[in-house]
Amino acid sequence: MTRTHERTREHLAVGLVYDLRDEYLAQGYSEEQVAEFDSAATIEALEQALRKLGHRPERIGNGLTLAAQLAGGRRWDLVFNISEGLWGRSREAQVPALLEMYGVLYTFSDPLICALTLDKAMAKRIVQSAGVRTPRFAVVSSLAEVESVDLAFPMFAKPIAEGTGKGVDHRSRIDGPTQLRQVCRDLLERFREPVLVEEYLPGREFTTAILGTGPAAEVLGTMEFTIAAGAPAADYSYEVKEQCASYVQYFEMPRGALRDEVEALSLAAYRALECRDTGRVDVRLDAQGQPCFIEINPLPGLHPTHSDLPMIATQQGMAYEDLIGRIVVSALSRRGDLPCHAARC
Repeated sequence: MTRTHERTREHLAVGLVYDLRDEYLAQGYSEEQVAEFDSAATIEALEQALRKLGHRPERIGNGLTLAAQLAGGRRWDLVFNISEGLWGRSREAQVPALLEMYGVLYTFSDPLICALTLDKAMAKRIVQSAGVRTPRFAVVSSLAEVESVDLAFPMFAKPIAEGTGKGVDHRSRIDGPTQLRQVCRDLLERFREPVLVEEYLPGREFTTAILGTGPAAEVLGTMEFTIAAGAPAADYSYEVKEQCASYVQYFEMPRGALRDEVEALSLAAYRALECRDTGRVDVRLDAQGQPCFIEINPLPGLHPTHSDLPMIATQQGMAYEDLIGRIVVSALSRRGDLPCHAARC
């Protein structure tokens, strides 16, 4: 029996908190609005993996349902939280904050880090202060601020607090002032949030998976991808991601000095941002071939065959069940940090 299974033989009651894409679509939200949310297949796979690990998973649902159950006195040994939230730049912090209020142990990063990392500019400031290379950038909160952007063309523009490529399309690479103003105007109107503008990185793109917390955090592996000719955009846009089976080729990044550098940068960013349990760091090469931090995802997708983190685990010979087990073991290491009443002292 593996160390992961040995550490999880307690048969924990594990609550699952998530945002189910189909539920929001049924309420009238658009496909783009719910792009970050999970499919029923993901929840089923996660539930099955936890059961195989010896736990007793229970579906809770979204943050509002969790709030009602907590207020009604329900508790679990652990909450496996993959809820993204619906509104605001701190939406990924809502469930962790609620669980901390009630003293319930949960997976993944705390409210501060979930809010910080969703704001791409704030995350870049932190990693920059830690000496991690990232392209120069500016934040545009209104059209009046476009004129003060002092970056070299080409640039790249995207909403400051969205995921899954939302707001990224064939126009996101910007080659001149007129285009910059047009794209910023469109994004400000569509998403009602600031726009992150950064100097464009023309090189290869990778995503590195990290497991663990603090000094125990380690690189799981790195995946590279290429976008086919004829795709809706030359960069990893929302539409390209939604049609990745047709337009994207994923493969393990070749081992060597460059991979070592990419993974060292990713681990440094992960630790600087104080992420917990697992996460993915997106990296791209600049014009000189140097790896640069793009952004980090502290709540990576967990579909066993379609999400990047499980795909990387598979490339490294780690079964989906063992990946989930590693996440649970990492979260359980924080039990001693809970207030006495929550830890059942």
